[in-house]
Amino acid sequence: MTVQDMRRENPLLREKVLYRKIEPGLTAFVQPKRGFKKKYAVLATNFGSIDSEFAVQGEEGRVKVPDGVAHFLEHKLFEYEGGSVTDDFSRLGASSNAFTNFNTTAYLFSCTDNFREGLELLLDFVQDPYFTQETVEREKGIIGQEIRMYEDNPQWRLFFNLLNGLYREHPVKIDIAGTVESIGQITPEILHQCYRTFYHPSNMAFFAVGDFNAGEVLEQVEANIKKRDYQTLGDIRRYYPEEPQAIHQKRVAEKMVVSQPLFYLGFKDGDRGYNGERLFRKDIVTEVLLDIIFSSSSKLYNGLYEEGLIDDSFSASFSGHQDYGHVIVGGETRDPDALYGRILEGIRDFRDRGIGAEDFERQRKKLTGQFLRDFNSLEFIANNYLAYYFRHIDMFKYIEILEKLQVEDVQERLEGLLREDNNAVSVVEPA
Repeated sequence: MTVQDMRRENPLLREKVLYRKIEPGLTAFVQPKRGFKKKYAVLATNFGSIDSEFAVQGEEGRVKVPDGVAHFLEHKLFEYEGGSVTDDFSRLGASSNAFTNFNTTAYLFSCTDNFREGLELLLDFVQDPYFTQETVEREKGIIGQEIRMYEDNPQWRLFFNLLNGLYREHPVKIDIAGTVESIGQITPEILHQCYRTFYHPSNMAFFAVGDFNAGEVLEQVEANIKKRDYQTLGDIRRYYPEEPQAIHQKRVAEKMVVSQPLFYLGFKDGDRGYNGERLFRKDIVTEVLLDIIFSSSSKLYNGLYEEGLIDDSFSASFSGHQDYGHVIVGGETRDPDALYGRILEGIRDFRDRGIGAEDFERQRKKLTGQFLRDFNSLEFIANNYLAYYFRHIDMFKYIEILEKLQVEDVQERLEGLLREDNNAVSVVEPA
């Protein structure tokens, strides 16, 4: 570790992360994991599908780009003149991938050998875009086929139909890949403009985890960044339409080829507008709440299972960000209307009798153990650390915040979030 490297530690986890701020603004994190054969690295940008309208400080004008640009860029960066980055990683014995979600685009690889070579390849290809009119037009056909494929996927339709029920204006309701019409408007010039803005090091972060010398990894990342002629970029301002508190549509139903109905119940979170530890605390409180009500050990879950209204596909999750947030509950069911009624009845029961101290302590201990176990997964560590970092959250504080929660915090979250006036239902029924 050099004098410029900083450290974050968690004694309970017995984990430490070294990090360095590299000019002109990239934050690089490295977590040593002794004894692990696999090594894993991610280079991510704080640019997702919802970031279609933006302005850069010091530059003129407000930019609006077609839906699907972030995902389109992810595809294009794997291609260079005369070759494929995926093939280059394969020749090193490494596995590469990437993903785009609503808020982030990430590029990653894992390997057991040749980590240094793989890391150089990761850093090089993400920082060396190759767009021509011909290759962009060809990619439109490929992504168009992908969009149509997902349009025929019942789970995908179930999910986005629910988001369209919950949200009237916010772009989180729009498919991450965009539409066939929107990607048809993408040009090399638009890709270069978004790349220049969002792929600047000051809007990106790096994380590597594995059994290696942390200082050497940080030195390699810094050397790669410094050999490029980056100029300082002003702050990026993102614009999202004003989203009403009320849901957009109470019920969205669609018929598709499924063996039995698919059901999602969503609750729209009206408590928005902030990042950082406050958001992290809300995230954890909601996780405890959902586990108490909907986990496989809960009375409600077991009652629904015994009645044949749910199976092992049933789950509950929360997605919380500065500008949007929602809970999604559901899975396959023989009777969507009956399941909807029983879930609301179960929530009313918890609201009336209150969250029990015993249930609260049991779920808190369960989540503590689960979080500790998750640190055996290199993918979990790296991907989640960066996702939280972009929301100004230190993931290492999870257990500290969890231990400070009170049962009253969970009860208050129940009252504010799982209400009957802020939910929507999505159903896919057999055709």
